[in-house]
Amino acid sequence: MELKDIQMRLREVIKNSPYSQKHIAEAVGVSPQTVSKYMTQDIFPALDTLAKLCALLDVRSDYILGLSDF
Repeated sequence: MELKDIQMRLREVIKNSPYSQKHIAEAVGVSPQTVSKYMTQDIFPALDTLAKLCALLDVRSDYILGLSDF
């Protein structure tokens, strides 16, 4: 799996979540602009931020990283 595929999965999960980008940003400790960059640019969160995103969005990091299909 390439970085672009990982980013695509992360974008998909963020887009399909019930939370606004502002809420996600506040919950994981980044700016709303940073969450926007995760979705629109080739920017990937730091590992601690990824862990927080996965917990908030109720998704396994294995899925985001392409190690599982669910």
